[in-house]
Amino acid sequence: MMPTEKPNNFRVQQRLLEICRVSSASLEFEPLLNALIDAASELTCSSWSVILALEPEKDQLTILASPFYMKESLQQTDIRKGNSLAGKAIQSARAAFYPVTKTDQLPSASIWDKFAKVTSVLAVPILYHGEVLGVIESFNKANEGVYSGKDIEVLETLAAQAATAMQNQHLNEKNEQSLHKMLELDHMKSDFISIASHELRTPLGLIIGHASFISDSASEAQKADIEVISRSASRMRDLIEDFGDVDTITSGMKTLKRTRVLFDTLVPAVVKAFQTLANEGKVRLTLEIKGANLAVEGDPEKLEMVIRNLVKNAVNFTNPGGVVKVTAEEVPGYIKTTVLDNGIGIPASEMKKIFNRFFQVEKHLTRKHGGMGIGLSVAKEIVEAHGGKITAESVENKGSRFTVLIPLNAAQASAAQKVFLE
Repeated sequence: MMPTEKPNNFRVQQRLLEICRVSSASLEFEPLLNALIDAASELTCSSWSVILALEPEKDQLTILASPFYMKESLQQTDIRKGNSLAGKAIQSARAAFYPVTKTDQLPSASIWDKFAKVTSVLAVPILYHGEVLGVIESFNKANEGVYSGKDIEVLETLAAQAATAMQNQHLNEKNEQSLHKMLELDHMKSDFISIASHELRTPLGLIIGHASFISDSASEAQKADIEVISRSASRMRDLIEDFGDVDTITSGMKTLKRTRVLFDTLVPAVVKAFQTLANEGKVRLTLEIKGANLAVEGDPEKLEMVIRNLVKNAVNFTNPGGVVKVTAEEVPGYIKTTVLDNGIGIPASEMKKIFNRFFQVEKHLTRKHGGMGIGLSVAKEIVEAHGGKITAESVENKGSRFTVLIPLNAAQASAAQKVFLE
């Protein structure tokens, strides 16, 4: 129903303030635009109002908001700038209205005539930082009146709110598209890592196996070459294991296979596995288990990966003659594991980045140590999935200490996550 009572200035200001409040609230895009055209019709005493969006690089206009009884019909209507009043407002980036004089002929009124005879129109461009996004139009001023400067001011205020809403919607759509593309790329990367890791294991196993077989009957001169092959193959095996770790954290981290894990068994087994590497690097690797039955509820395979990555890093980054010490003990509510070394340390400027995936302290062209730079990120994600916490302290050229706290059980993990989050 057409508003016939002309709102006073106080009422107009009050209604515009209400619209500004609504637009700044968490109102959805479509309901907000509908609120804007309702206010446009009310405050300009018009029969109806619409909001049209300008299609980029096209002559076409799209209906974004209209009265509910027009919506279905307008969706089937091809609306173009052409010689329309909306087009005039868009081209000039200024308000356009009809009639200006009594002899004026309304251009391209036919698309609206299906709803009611058009007697007057006010079109105001929707501008955002000088760019025309569309137009807001009001039709048929009450009592066959003529739109005034006050009406233009009202629609310009509402157009400014529409511009912000339309730009925000555009940015949201772009963000969603970017996120979707990023997720697709991440999925492709995960698939590649999984397939590459799986496919490389078989030929690598054959290389290591045949190298070992040939070594038994090789001459002394040949054995040196075979040793190079074996060492290189072992290096490649380590990289493939790193690929496997990436696959673990991208695909299997959400599902922990919890069972009883004894750290006084797990930690010594890991340390023993790295004794050969430590001996080759002339690093003294020591172990201290404080107490017995150091049990937690957790995923044994993933927790082993944590300790393995920390010990491997410590041995690799400790110079010949250095020491790596691993300790495990129970503290109130947790099993605490510490890996301490007097190796090359980490620069203070890099400490915040060490748990980032693929981050390496050494530059890729000058680095002396291997690895893909994912060990610490894997360890962090696994520890946090258990409700625990991992911390690092380091002084460059002095050494590093990594501390892992794993809650004893699920109840403690839930409490720990709240504490660590705070």
